[in-house]
Amino acid sequence: MPRLYLVRHGETTSNVMRRLDTAMPGAALTDFGVRQAARFALENARADERPTVLVSSVARRAQQTAEVVGNLWGVEPEVADGLHEVQVGDLEDRNDAEAYKAFGEVVEKWHHGDTAVSLPGGESLDDVFGRYLPVIDEVTRKYLVGPEGRDVYVVSHGAAIRLVAARLAEVDPHFAVSNHLPNTGVVELSYAADGDADGTWAAHRWGDRVAPFEPDAEGDASPMG
Repeated sequence: MPRLYLVRHGETTSNVMRRLDTAMPGAALTDFGVRQAARFALENARADERPTVLVSSVARRAQQTAEVVGNLWGVEPEVADGLHEVQVGDLEDRNDAEAYKAFGEVVEKWHHGDTAVSLPGGESLDDVFGRYLPVIDEVTRKYLVGPEGRDVYVVSHGAAIRLVAARLAEVDPHFAVSNHLPNTGVVELSYAADGDADGTWAAHRWGDRVAPFEPDAEGDASPMG
């Protein structure tokens, strides 16, 4: 069964400085981030040579990651609006503990169902879902399902990936909050169509954890991962 892989971009200068970097175009990959992207491509190369779709957000770091992967796979990446990181508004470019605390508190509220709460000067989770989920619906319909279904790799961003994956596959909120994705970490999902009704998603891998996910499994709760 074809899978959807939500891949966090490689390391950036903002990651190194722990800056909240969400506005476009955003920071570039570091040299190490480029190597991470290359290692991801080599470790996930398709031995069976099945056609693969590669899509990235409009952010510079996501496009650069996808370009490195695409060069090694021989796949031309697509760029899609709507897949960028949660927009943090007034917290942009900050790296202090107070800013991270404010962001983390809002994200935790989102994971527990209070989706209309907005970051100061930024987005609510309803805003994020409103732009991100239609892209997932489109690539699912266009590439993932049907007799010619193909694996789809979406290069995106840590907080957005966790929020969207938890929504799609109904992942336990505590697990989603507590387990961040490292750079080039992946959430692996499958989709089962259900006739004329909406299909169902299942999560198979979340970073280095494999389903079933234990709600009390603790990891690094960094909101940007």
